[in-house]
Amino acid sequence: MSVAIVYGSTKGNTKSVAELIKSNFQEADLIDIAKTTPEQLNVYSGLIIGTPTYYDGELQDDWEAFNKEALELKGKTVALFGIGNQKRHSSTFNNGIGILHELFVEKGAKIVGGKNPTDKYTFESSKAVVDGKFVGLIVDKEVEGGSLEKSIAAWTKNIKSAF
Repeated sequence: MSVAIVYGSTKGNTKSVAELIKSNFQEADLIDIAKTTPEQLNVYSGLIIGTPTYYDGELQDDWEAFNKEALELKGKTVALFGIGNQKRHSSTFNNGIGILHELFVEKGAKIVGGKNPTDKYTFESSKAVVDGKFVGLIVDKEVEGGSLEKSIAAWTKNIKSAF
């Protein structure tokens, strides 16, 4: 299976997490969403997708500008990771991956790496929560602290078998 780790990053935080995922998933390609097209992504059978949430709970600008409708996702394996801050953005915590999750499910993607517990986070609302669980890996550097690399390695190990 060909796999791409695709991220949108404005301040570099999502790119850093994508690079950590890549260090645990050597065979995957690392792609900045601002530098690719739907046609280039459509050749992959698996995608690991990352985004922060911006403004009032919206997608990061590069993801917002990307032609997501042209992605062919039917039957493809997709995992999601989101970067957020539960204290500063409690009412829109990690909405970005929730927005992408909804679209990708509608387009027929097989989502893996979700059903993650919400209990270590304190927030008001999140589109990234479905049936009481996060739809992907959630990264809040203030919560993760020194265990960030360990959390990413565990999540990557968990999803690898699906790809």
